[in-house]
Amino acid sequence: MTDEMTLRIRPMTFDDLPAVHLIERASFSTPWPPHAYRQELATNRLAHYLVVERRGEVIAYGGVWVMVDEAHVTTFAVHPRYRRQGIGERLLLALLDLSIERHAREATLEVRLSNLPARRLYEKYGFRPVGIRPRYYSDNGEDGLIMTTEPLTEPPMQSRISRLRADLDTGRRLEPIAAPPTEDGLVGAQPALVPGDVGRAAGAEREGPAGKAKP
Repeated sequence: MTDEMTLRIRPMTFDDLPAVHLIERASFSTPWPPHAYRQELATNRLAHYLVVERRGEVIAYGGVWVMVDEAHVTTFAVHPRYRRQGIGERLLLALLDLSIERHAREATLEVRLSNLPARRLYEKYGFRPVGIRPRYYSDNGEDGLIMTTEPLTEPPMQSRISRLRADLDTGRRLEPIAAPPTEDGLVGAQPALVPGDVGRAAGAEREGPAGKAKP
């Protein structure tokens, strides 16, 4: 198991982008174009991205768009060499912490129906299926499963987060923490859209941040 003391979770910077792009290409069948993350960091006030660093190497990243009181997971990937070591869980906890700090009431995402390991991970962290986006993924037309948490600051979710954090700190992991190292990474597929399209992200289909974007 990766030594947790060597891990650092911090905001993504422009200097991280080469490493992020490498993980991106290793994790997703339709990766975001090289300028997408730069645009997100430079211009999108809704966007918040984190990286996991181990001994100076960026090995995972994830992000959310905080729109009013909803945090929408836009992307989430762990380098194939570092999957199944609890890193994805620590990153997901950090994204939930960030969402709470930004006053989000709930977190939501989309995931491929076929990505059962990712769905199990999200369910473990309080996400529940609430709907389907038909033919959501542009690479193969697969449906996307919409998943949403309970209210983040209410006792049931806070208790879940505290328990899962304690389990990680004591080394208790009861189920796989990441999808197998396939082209779809940990979440689902990458976006057909460039992130930063706030209008479409906030619209009825929400295809910007995580929709036909990632998860």
